[in-house]
Amino acid sequence: MDSDPSQIPVVPIPFEHGLPHFAHSLTGGKAKIVAIGSSTTAGHNNIKAYPERLLSLLQAEYPTAKITMVNKGIGGQEAPIELQRFDTDVIAQMPDLVIWQVGTNAVWQRPDHNPPPPSFNETTRAIRDGLVKLRNETQADVVLMDLQYLPAVLTPAKKDKAIAMVEAISELARDAGVNVFRRFAFMKDLYQVEQISFDRMVDPMDDDRLHDSDWVTQRVAWAARLAIVGGVDKARSSAAANIG
Repeated sequence: MDSDPSQIPVVPIPFEHGLPHFAHSLTGGKAKIVAIGSSTTAGHNNIKAYPERLLSLLQAEYPTAKITMVNKGIGGQEAPIELQRFDTDVIAQMPDLVIWQVGTNAVWQRPDHNPPPPSFNETTRAIRDGLVKLRNETQADVVLMDLQYLPAVLTPAKKDKAIAMVEAISELARDAGVNVFRRFAFMKDLYQVEQISFDRMVDPMDDDRLHDSDWVTQRVAWAARLAIVGGVDKARSSAAANIG
């Protein structure tokens, strides 16, 4: 399902699946989210990262539930290393919803990174293994967050690889029956439909032109809230239909 390209402000592509476990936990009055990933999740420079912003938005949406957010982002990491942290940083937290932000560092491949970032295939294999682990060892709903649409991953040398990673993440999610928060498509619409310049979308302190600005981080959090609320509503509608 595509977002409506004529709509301003642009909205995220809705989740394909409902979020039944998270919805049930909200109804019970207590829900926990674990966000794992790299600098988008951990935060970069002095810009507050999306998980804390998303928490505030969800708390306003569901004021009768106690929602907690566990931020397990570590800048520069990618799926293979993140997978090694799953037992302690994700499984042990007993989350109701897991948001796993992946793919960017495997595409960007910063030359001075030590150790070097994993390959494309190593990354997609780790995502597949991580999704299996989450399915087998938690009851949590799972959302993969794909790449940011910013100049560092849109250079002639990287753009095809970035698009291929976005497509691979989508395919892995489809095979596992989990949702994707399609950040790449959403930010592309900000750029192409709302005509937001990259100068406004990129952190002005980031010479690499890789990291989101404060403004776009808030828009991404807003979009994630819309997608999650839609997933909760879809799960609740499905449950009501089954009862009826």
